[in-house]
Amino acid sequence: MNKILIIEDEEAIAELEKDYLEISDFEVTIENDGEKGLKTALSGDFDLIILDLMLPGIDGYEICKQIRNQKNIPIIMVSAKKDDIDKIRGLGLGADDYMTKPFSPSELVARVKAHLSRYERLIGSNQKQNDIVEIRGIKIDKTARRVYVDGEEKVFTTKEFDLLTFLAENPNHVFTKDELFREIWDMDSVGDIATVTVHIKKIREKIEYDTSKPQYIETIWGVGYRFKV
Repeated sequence: MNKILIIEDEEAIAELEKDYLEISDFEVTIENDGEKGLKTALSGDFDLIILDLMLPGIDGYEICKQIRNQKNIPIIMVSAKKDDIDKIRGLGLGADDYMTKPFSPSELVARVKAHLSRYERLIGSNQKQNDIVEIRGIKIDKTARRVYVDGEEKVFTTKEFDLLTFLAENPNHVFTKDELFREIWDMDSVGDIATVTVHIKKIREKIEYDTSKPQYIETIWGVGYRFKV
């Protein structure tokens, strides 16, 4: 049974989310305070974290940052803040998804299942020999989920790794942002195109020598992105 941690200060919302998740056979823990939530997240063995942005003690941004420094599990950030800048900041700190309140509890459950399904498929490989993708100084170890640029290891979040690997395995193919969102996040974009943009930006910061003149991930204006070989 997958274990979910909800860090949410509005108890009614947290309990509603818990009810829907438990009906879907998830084991759920709730923390209503930022500091307690962070401590539980770092010490517990959870498969996914649902993280509210505005919390007493420590806000969701700082919690996300500290969790991501130690764990690679999916993080879904939720907030009443609708501005793109808040979404971009959350995703930039390593959140895998961002949902704006109010949202349907059934939609939350669907996203939880999608993130867990993809994450479990990716870490469940039992290949005896590591599956490696190498392109012009970039080495992607798919089995160990590690990335090296000119021999130096770079730290990637789950979705950053998935997106880079997908593009590298489909070189010279132009993908729209909608196509990339459906492929990596296993769902329709529903206006979340900023998610792809932010992740591309973070990847470029880790693999490109000059992000203003990318040599690997090229922007095709008005269309999308492609990985050049």
